[in-house]
Amino acid sequence: MSEEHPAMIAARGSWSAVARKAREEWLALMAEDVCIEDPIGVSPLDPIGKGHCGKQAVRAFWERTIAPNQIRIEVARSFCAGQESAHLMTLTTSFPNGACAVVTGIFSYRVNDAGKLVALRGTWQMSDMKLHPPA
Repeated sequence: MSEEHPAMIAARGSWSAVARKAREEWLALMAEDVCIEDPIGVSPLDPIGKGHCGKQAVRAFWERTIAPNQIRIEVARSFCAGQESAHLMTLTTSFPNGACAVVTGIFSYRVNDAGKLVALRGTWQMSDMKLHPPA
């Protein structure tokens, strides 16, 4: 796998921005027509199951799911092909009340010819998530 693959560069940029809470840097990685499906399908995070599409919807996704929480991303394996990268990852989300949620899944990042993210997709289900109460 090439560390210089455009989708790999975009994925690493996304992880770094999320870890540092750098919203504008994260949004700058996105194409105008970006769509985030995390998780894919209907969930409490996406009741309609169509994803968060367009920069305005993606900004709102950030404000609801990333801004109030601390997210740790652990990457076990990565693969690149075409305009995409896919990663076996574990996300640990720590909530302000001290609780946390841990989920492992496959997360894919697709870029356009300019290297901007057009799709971020999390392949996991809410039933895969392990919830841990506050300590």
